Amino acid sequence: MKSSPNPPIYEQVAFDIAKKIAAGAIAEGERLSGRSLLAAQYGVSSETIRRAVRCLADAGVVETQDNVGSTVVSQGSAVSYTEKFQLNHNARYLKREMHRLIKERNRLNDQILELMDRITDLNGRFAESDLLRNYDFTVPSTSSLMGKSVGESGFWQNTGGTIVAIRRGEEILLSPGPHVRFQAGDVLVVAGLPGIVPRVQEFIS
Repeated sequence: MKSSPNPPIYEQVAFDIAKKIAAGAIAEGERLSGRSLLAAQYGVSSETIRRAVRCLADAGVVETQDNVGSTVVSQGSAVSYTEKFQLNHNARYLKREMHRLIKERNRLNDQILELMDRITDLNGRFAESDLLRNYDFTVPSTSSLMGKSVGESGFWQNTGGTIVAIRRGEEILLSPGPHVRFQAGDVLVVAGLPGIVPRVQEFIS
């Protein structure tokens, strides 16, 4: 069962009465109002007032006698009661915060574990599928490609690699068409399986 974030109503009423006694608004020797009057004042039941006064009596703040009612007997005890109540309230708040943070941490841990599983799964797929990779090759001035266009060379047919870009000095030709002609010093960015490396190296030599 989920606990309430606040103290029970009767404890809150007892705390409020104790605060008034601690501040001197209700003096030692003064009788508390009747149970029905207090109930009306705080908007609670007479049973709630009875439990609140009982808390104060147990703490030595008031003294209760049959047919007489409750009388304030110790302002000092009221001060101690309020201090203890606030400490308990703060501890209750900190405990709630701790549980909230633990819940949030567990939620984040679950998300991290889920992401780790997904990353592991993706890494496994990459390893198994042997995805295409990009490789750089520099065309030497003595290459047999000199004077030829991409289409004329039959680059893909001979190597199995696809030229995705050509770096030519400061210029980058993306997805060069079949009419682009090779020049000495061109850096070919070729996509393909690892096995294309020796074939491309031999082809452009």
